[in-house]
Amino acid sequence: MPWSTAFDDPISLRDGRKLRTLQQAADHIMQLPEDAQHASHWQTAIETLIHAAETGGGWMMFARIAMLRALNADIGRK
Repeated sequence: MPWSTAFDDPISLRDGRKLRTLQQAADHIMQLPEDAQHASHWQTAIETLIHAAETGGGWMMFARIAMLRALNADIGRK
């Protein structure tokens, strides 16, 4: 699947932006500070995004869930 593949439901960010595709989700992670990118919840999100891009199918749902969990984990740390 291409990185331009859209999630079934966009992922809403706290600032009102929405992540609609695998590429937008990956770009969001790459814009985080490097130490944040290495946190286990973001590593899980990265891995599932890659699986979704490589195989599609159910991995799209897992990638969306992993992104939501990582975003929520960061909220809990602030």
